Amino acid sequence: MKRGEFVIGVLGGMGTYATINMFDRYAGIFPAEKEWDRPRIIIDNNCTMPSRVRAILYKENVDILIEQMTDSIRGLIAAGATRIILGCNTSHVFLPDVYEKFPEAKDHVVDMVECCAEQLLNENVRSVYLLATEGTILSRIYDDTLKKYGIECVTPTVNEFSDLRECIEAVKQKKDPEYVKSIFLRFFTRYDRCILGCTELPILYEKYKEEIKVDKVYDPLDLILKKIKKEFDTLHS
Repeated sequence: MKRGEFVIGVLGGMGTYATINMFDRYAGIFPAEKEWDRPRIIIDNNCTMPSRVRAILYKENVDILIEQMTDSIRGLIAAGATRIILGCNTSHVFLPDVYEKFPEAKDHVVDMVECCAEQLLNENVRSVYLLATEGTILSRIYDDTLKKYGIECVTPTVNEFSDLRECIEAVKQKKDPEYVKSIFLRFFTRYDRCILGCTELPILYEKYKEEIKVDKVYDPLDLILKKIKKEFDTLHS
């Protein structure tokens, strides 16, 4: 593949501010003196898709969600995308269904959960704390993936799901009530290593990181962009 043929596709809109943040980080991870030194990126901000969390919790609009995810990925590939990012951790739960409907997608999608697990394995991490939507946590997608690598995944309790939801919704709605800060910081007082397993959470983390004292925080979206960057750089070497 020639460098100019390397195209990143993003299935975004889950939510929109997280997608904007991802695009900003793409620009930083792919620095360039001239714009054409960066890879082309195509973003489908498909904010009309049904809730991923409600699809997991209540089996609500599951078929519609899978169909829309599949259509977006098919459209990104048709537009030239060679590597596709899903801008939502929870959406990865439905990838097996997407692959069943559209097998070609598997050759293009870079799995965020697998990417994070590989990084933890490379660092010989044996246990990690996961902050994510209740849908992601209850689906056990991180637990099951990390277990393959011998890594324990610790999660908040069911009683804490409402606090997680407050933090995530604050970003989705671009609101910044003071109490969200105290809720968010409390989650970082228990374990030394933490996964930000929802693409809204890195926005809060960036805002309050000076007050967070943990050994390591893993942002799967950051890891996946850096993984794609390495692949892109090999085309230039």
